[in-house]
Amino acid sequence: MTIMQKFLWLIATLGNLSAGYFFIQNQSAFSFILLICTLAYTIIGFYDIYRSAHTLNRLYPVVAYLRYFLESYRVEIQQYFIANDTEEMPFNREQRTLIYQRSKNLRDTIAFGTQRNLMEDNYLSLWHSLSPAHVKAEAKRVLIGEANCKQPYSASYFNISAMSFGSLSTNAIEALNLGAKKAGCYHNTGEGAASPYHLKHGGDVVWQIGSGLFGCRDENGQFNPVSFKKTAILSQIKMIEIKLSQGAKPGHGGVLPKAKITDEIARIRHISKDQDCVSPAVNPECTTPKALLAFVEQLRALSNGKPVGFKLCIGNPAEFLSICKAMIETGITPDFITVDGAEGGTGAAPVEFSNRLGLVCLEGVSVVNNALIGVGLRDKVKIIASGKTASSFDILAKIAAGADIVNAARTMMLALGCIQSRHCNTNLCPTGIATQDQARSEALDIVVKSERVKNYHANTMASFFELVGSMGLDDPAKLIPQMVKQRTPNGGQMSVNSFAKPLTTNALIDNKDLNKCWQQWWQASSAERFYADDLFILKSLEVS
Repeated sequence: MTIMQKFLWLIATLGNLSAGYFFIQNQSAFSFILLICTLAYTIIGFYDIYRSAHTLNRLYPVVAYLRYFLESYRVEIQQYFIANDTEEMPFNREQRTLIYQRSKNLRDTIAFGTQRNLMEDNYLSLWHSLSPAHVKAEAKRVLIGEANCKQPYSASYFNISAMSFGSLSTNAIEALNLGAKKAGCYHNTGEGAASPYHLKHGGDVVWQIGSGLFGCRDENGQFNPVSFKKTAILSQIKMIEIKLSQGAKPGHGGVLPKAKITDEIARIRHISKDQDCVSPAVNPECTTPKALLAFVEQLRALSNGKPVGFKLCIGNPAEFLSICKAMIETGITPDFITVDGAEGGTGAAPVEFSNRLGLVCLEGVSVVNNALIGVGLRDKVKIIASGKTASSFDILAKIAAGADIVNAARTMMLALGCIQSRHCNTNLCPTGIATQDQARSEALDIVVKSERVKNYHANTMASFFELVGSMGLDDPAKLIPQMVKQRTPNGGQMSVNSFAKPLTTNALIDNKDLNKCWQQWWQASSAERFYADDLFILKSLEVS
C-alpha cells in the first residue's frame, strides 16, 4: 500500500474511534466537527480506492484532489507568481502591462533600462536617424479600393481584427465597435455575421464572410445574394472580407462550441443550437483560385462598389501564386488581402493546428508582398497584416515587411480587460469578454471599455508615428524590410528578409532573376486549383 492508503486505514480505524470517543466525552462543537471530518475522510477515501476511475485517486485517496485543485489554477499561479515579465506566451507581462497602461492613459515608460537580452538570437530592432522627422498628416491613413471601387475606404494603420459575436459577448462586441468609432478605425465582424451589436454604435465595420456564409446563407447553407446585398449596402459596412483560412487553425473550419450558442446566435447565424457550430474548412464559393476571384467580383457588384478582399494564412507559397496567376488570367484583383499569421489568434483550435501549421505573419506578409510585386499587381492590392500585435514596433515591423495596415484581435481584448486566462472556449471567461453567460457579460461596462479601446489605439498610433519619425521618415509607406534588423547567432546584425529572395517588379512574369524556390513555386502553381506539390527543398538564405 502507498503511504496515503495506510493513512486512510489509520483514519478509518483509530481516527474515527478517537474522534467518536472524544465527542462522547466532550459534546463540544469542536469534537463534533472533528468527528465529521474523520468520517468524511473515510467515506471519500474508500470511494476513491474502490470506485474511482482515476489511478491517482486509488493510490492517493483524498489528497489526490489537492493536485486537481492546484492544477485548475496552474495558469493563474504561473502568471502571477512564477513567470517573469518577458517569458510568458502568447503575451508576456511586459506586453500586457503596456496595453493596460495605454488603454487607461497611464504612464507607459520603463525605468532602469530594458529587461530584454538585446544580443538574443533573432532579436529585432531598428536603426534610428540623427535627423528625426514628423509623419505628415496626410500619410496617417491608407486608402483601400481606389483602383476598382466606387466607394474606396480610408483606413487607419491599426484596426480591430476579426472576432465574432458568439465567440465574444454582446457587451464586448458593442464596446469594441464603440471604441472603433471613437478611435477612427474599423472593426472586423469575424465570420459570425454582422450582428446588431456590430452595427449598434456606428463604428466602421468590415464584414467577414466565412466558410459558413453566416449572415448571407439560405435554408440549405448556400450563398444568398439577396440577403448579402441587404447587409452589404448599409453605410456602416465599409469593406467585405472573404475568409479562406485563419492563423489559429489553417486548414480547419471555425468552431463555436454548443455551450456558447444562444437562441439569438442561432437566429443570426441561421444554425442549430443543439450541436457545435463547425464551419467547413473550405469556403464553398471559393474552391479554386478563379472561383475565389469571381466571388470577389460578385460581392463587389452586390455591395455597390465597396472594397472586397480575402483573408488567409499562408502555407505553401505556390498556392498563393496560383491566386496570382488567376488574377493575371481573369483580370480580377481583390482590393486587399489580409494575411493572418500562424501565431494568431482568438479562435479555439486543435493544438496541432495552432502549433504546427502556417507561416508566421512577417513571413506570410513577405511572401504575399513579393508575389504581388513579381506579377506586377502590388499597386492594385493593399496588404493587411494580422497576427500578434501588441506594440507600435509590432505594427512597424509588419508594415516594413510589406503590409499597408495592421489588424489586432487579442490585444484589443486585453484593452477591454482580458487577463489571458485562456478560458475563451469554455464559456467561463472571468472578464465577461469571451462568453455568452449573461451574468458574466453584463459585468462588462460598454462605455468604459470603449474608452479603453480608443485610448489603446490612440496611444499606440502616437507611439508608432513617433517611432517612424525616429528613423528619419515622414511616411510609414517608406518603410522597407531591410530597415528592420535581426540579431544573428554570431552576434552581428542583418537586415530582416524573407526565407526567399525578394522579387523585382514583373520578375515572375518575365522569368527574370528568379532563384530556385520562386521558380519551383511558380511552376507548381495553377490558376485552376489551389493545391500544389511541396517538392522544393527549402534552405536558409545563409546557405542558398
